Amino acid sequence: MSKQLRRAVFPGSFDPITNGHLDIIKRSIPIFDEVIVAVLYNPDKKPMFTVEERCEIIREVLDRLHSEDCKLRVESFSGLTVDFARKSGSTAIVRGIRAISDYEYELRMALMNRKLAPEIETVFLMAAVEFSYVSSNLIKQVFMLGGCIKGLVPDVVEARMREKFKGNSIS
Repeated sequence: MSKQLRRAVFPGSFDPITNGHLDIIKRSIPIFDEVIVAVLYNPDKKPMFTVEERCEIIREVLDRLHSEDCKLRVESFSGLTVDFARKSGSTAIVRGIRAISDYEYELRMALMNRKLAPEIETVFLMAAVEFSYVSSNLIKQVFMLGGCIKGLVPDVVEARMREKFKGNSIS
């Protein structure tokens, strides 16, 4: 009898992906056989990058995280995360928690997901201290106001942000 593949979904908008997200992905690798970084298409948000651009950037960043023990994949989806998790054959949803405010929100989401799909477990990973304040929205705000985001996002992300806004007054 073969062992069941331990596959997890790490969902988010990843606009842009941060070093905090990468920390959660790296720490998921020893836990699961496969981790799917699932980029959410949300028509209500006005993203900096399209879903396709986000997937492309994440694939470029993850190429550097190659692991023999865990396969990493990037896919996009819309709708309920549990529906995507089911369709992808995942048994877990990975979520990062930075602060108590994240926990309260994530707990409600995890309980709703358990109600909708009791066979799918939510796994919380605490953010590393150095990334506990980092969010994609904060990164975008600091960047748009000319602040330094070095060390908070992968170099390729900063380069893509600069490329997207070249000609603007971003320093």
